[in-house]
Amino acid sequence: MLPVQITIRDISTSPALENNIRKRAEKLNRFYDRISSCRIVIELPQKHKHRGKLFNVRIDVTVPGKELVVTHKINEDVYVAIRDAFNAIVRQLEEHSHKRHGRVKTHNDVMHGHIARIVPEEGYGFIDGVDGYEYYFSVTNVSYPDFAHLSIGDAVEYIAETLNDGRQAQHVIREKHNNHSIVSV
Repeated sequence: MLPVQITIRDISTSPALENNIRKRAEKLNRFYDRISSCRIVIELPQKHKHRGKLFNVRIDVTVPGKELVVTHKINEDVYVAIRDAFNAIVRQLEEHSHKRHGRVKTHNDVMHGHIARIVPEEGYGFIDGVDGYEYYFSVTNVSYPDFAHLSIGDAVEYIAETLNDGRQAQHVIREKHNNHSIVSV
């Protein structure tokens, strides 16, 4: 059981509020199973004349060798502030877990290839890399020119990334001296 310390300052507490916080805190073990402590502070630091009451949530999670902290998740709705703070600490726990297990994204060297297939109506395509692999890319992975201006056979450079579902090309750029040689598929 995760040791959870909840401090509520300058606001009236309720069983529903404390229950909400405890349930969210208990779920943190799903994202990283070596949490040694979790401290949550909810407060109403000051009243703003123009904005009303703003709740501040601080979450302090201790894991072996590190302390992860989220502060200043301010909102007029205490439940929204709590949700935002827990979402932020979950992202930190996931990132910490990935680093501990060596699953950190690394920026690989720039790769070269040619556009092999494009499915414009779906917004994706494939690159034949000079390394012999095929790389998926989508509209969001294209840096220059925009996706609509790419053609089959265009020489491109990209950063290769291996994901769970295959190889993907990030930061796709059409090479400047492009001879538009068509590659038969």
